[in-house]
Amino acid sequence: MTLFAWPDTQTVKGQPLAQRPIDVICLGRAGVDLYAREDHASFTEVSGFEKFVGGSPANIAAALRKLDVAAGFIGAVSDDGLGRYVSDYLNSIGVDTRGLETIDNGVRTSLAVTEMSADSPEVVIYRNNAADLGLHPRDISAEYIADSKILLISGTALCASPSREATLLAMQYARDHGTLIALDMDYRAYSWESPEAAAVYYHLATRLSDVVIGNQEEFAVLESMGINTSDDASIAEHYLQEPTRLLIIKKGHEGSHVYYPGGDFEKGIFPVIAQKPFGAGDAFAGSLLYGILNDLSLQDSVILGSAAAAINVSRRTCSEAMPTKAELESFLQSHNQHFPTPISGDENAG
Repeated sequence: MTLFAWPDTQTVKGQPLAQRPIDVICLGRAGVDLYAREDHASFTEVSGFEKFVGGSPANIAAALRKLDVAAGFIGAVSDDGLGRYVSDYLNSIGVDTRGLETIDNGVRTSLAVTEMSADSPEVVIYRNNAADLGLHPRDISAEYIADSKILLISGTALCASPSREATLLAMQYARDHGTLIALDMDYRAYSWESPEAAAVYYHLATRLSDVVIGNQEEFAVLESMGINTSDDASIAEHYLQEPTRLLIIKKGHEGSHVYYPGGDFEKGIFPVIAQKPFGAGDAFAGSLLYGILNDLSLQDSVILGSAAAAINVSRRTCSEAMPTKAELESFLQSHNQHFPTPISGDENAG
C-alpha cells in the first residue's frame, strides 16, 4: 500500500483532497545564488559570477514544477531588485506566489556566493536581517493552506521570530485542514542562536509532521533534548510516532535509510561525476513528493528522489538543474531501470 493517498471520496471539511488545486506549498527562504563562472577556481581567481534563484524551499518548488506538480510558496523577500528577481523567477516557472510577501523595512533577500567544485567549495552566506525571517503570522492564510495537499516546511524558517511563529501557525492550519506536512530539517547552524534552541523547535515541528527528512548531522542536533541519535534505529524509535508516518535519514554517499510503520529499507545512490556538493537534497525532496502525490511505492519514490539528486549534482546550478520527468526516465533507463508507475492499494509499502 501507499502511506498517503488522495481518493476523491476522502474529504476534509467537505473538500475532496484529490481536488485541491495546489499539490505542494513550500514554506521558507527564497534567495539568490551567485555561482563562480570558472570551475575549481578560488574566489581570488574567478572572473565573475552567474545569478540564480536559490534557497532550499525555492529549489524544491522549482523541482516540483519541472515535474508538472502544482506548487505554491509561502515566504518573504525584500522590496528591491533581488527580491523582485526571486519573485519574477518563481512566477515565470508557474509557482503560485500568493503567499510570497514583499517586505520594505530594510531587510534583505538572502545571498549565497559559491565557488564551483565538487570538493568542499567555499560558500559565503549573507543572511544578516534576512527577509525570509520577517514572515509574520498575519501573512499566513488558512484558506491558502487548505487549498493544498502537502505543506513542505524548511526547518530554517523556525530559527527566529516572527518566521518561527508564522511557520508553526502554518503547520497548525495544515493539521486543521488535513494537509499533509513534510518537514525538511534543513539545519543551518549559523542561523540559530544555539544548538539547544534548534533542538527545541525541531522537536516541536516533528510532532506536527507526517513526513520528516533529515541527515544524520541534523538529527544529532536533537541530542540536547536527551534523545539518542547515535544510530538510525534509535532516531526512528523516537520520531516514527503519530502523526509521523515516514522518516527518511539521508546518509550522503551511503544513500538513505527509510522508516515507515511496520518496516524500513535502505537505498543507495546513483554514482555520477559531481560538479557541486549541494542541491541533491532539494532534488531528492521534490521527486519524493512527486512520488507520494502519484501513489508510487515508497521504494520507487526514494529511487526517483535518488535519481533526481544524482542528475542535479552533475549539473552546475540548483534550481535550474532540476530534472524533468523525461530526463528522469532517460537517466533511469541508462541504469537499467524504468520510470515507476502507481501501485495498487493491496501492495505493501516496500
